[in-house]
Amino acid sequence: MKIPRQSKKYHLRTRVIKKIEEIPSEEFNKVFPHVPERYHFLKTLDGSKFDQFSFYYILVYERKELIGAAPCFTVDYSLDTSINGPLRQFSNAIKKVFPHLFSIKALVCGIPMGQGQIGNISSSFDVVKAIQRRMEALARKIHAPIIAFKDFDQSYDKSFAPLLKNGFLKIDSLPMTRLKMDFTDFEDYLKTLSGATRYDLRRKLKKASSVKIESSMVSALDEGTLNEVYGLYLQAVNEHDMGFEIVPREFFRLISKNMPQEAKFFLWRINGKLAAFVFCLVSEGVLLDYYLGFDYTPAHEYHLYFVKFKEIMNWCLDHGIRTYEMGATGYEPKRRLGFEFVPVYLYVKSRHKILRPFLKGLCALLKFENFDPELRRWKRSQK
Repeated sequence: MKIPRQSKKYHLRTRVIKKIEEIPSEEFNKVFPHVPERYHFLKTLDGSKFDQFSFYYILVYERKELIGAAPCFTVDYSLDTSINGPLRQFSNAIKKVFPHLFSIKALVCGIPMGQGQIGNISSSFDVVKAIQRRMEALARKIHAPIIAFKDFDQSYDKSFAPLLKNGFLKIDSLPMTRLKMDFTDFEDYLKTLSGATRYDLRRKLKKASSVKIESSMVSALDEGTLNEVYGLYLQAVNEHDMGFEIVPREFFRLISKNMPQEAKFFLWRINGKLAAFVFCLVSEGVLLDYYLGFDYTPAHEYHLYFVKFKEIMNWCLDHGIRTYEMGATGYEPKRRLGFEFVPVYLYVKSRHKILRPFLKGLCALLKFENFDPELRRWKRSQK
């Protein structure tokens, strides 16, 4: 076991582990926020064999007591994974000649998917500072020129303020989306929508009712259904071309084993064939709509996106779930359905001072709203 490193200034010690199972689950969850993406979610990531990421966990101790924790991962960020359209085609052409030109290794605090969280039972600035200092040391060791804190919401603004005085840039990330379900049933929900949206949603659901759609919810997938689900998931990845994490097949198997109470798979079949699925995590009154997949021909014809939305909402209301989170991207339909957009931020730093002006310019160029018209419209509406 490595000896934890002491921060002389803050009287805290830090330790880095590469597998979450190196620490007892009770000890880790004691300091981590009450969200689904805690010990057993991270255990699932460790066992899923992601090609793109290597995982680390920074633990912060005061004397012998664990008072803070942060999951981290390394990734090679490429320009072409951050953009769409003609600029992506240009960068792909350049990379054929200079394959490493747009590839930058980064050490990132957070998880590849979902919102960033840091365990901090004392709510101390010193815990964040200790994590940042250990990230700096780890980044030097693994030759990562970029350090980042990914997708942290406004509740972290005060804790992260010192980062901005230490070479970090604060950048708008893709906002999360959330619907507070303060209504009794779906008909009551419809009254909260505009007349045009209400009419359009009724029309689409009526079209869907013209075919027999069999729906079910399970907490684990048999081998055959897992194959079907993963095939639809890959279709969704190719359709949206987000270019970040691609979840391995093993993730969908392990998440049910490690989180049997929280994992939910909603399935829709037409004529016996799987046409859509949604993988969700449910915890403490919140449903997180994590991954989905469609057979796009029937999905478009029968508006399965809205079918899945209605049925998951009804399931939530029946089970006392009052917050429905759908994550990032696909903003226009979510806006019309009444979801609020939750700003989250990236904090990014180059360890090399000479490169910081270049990084600042690159971040300005690669703002997400530059390549997402729906996000750009939302940003304008916030001004």
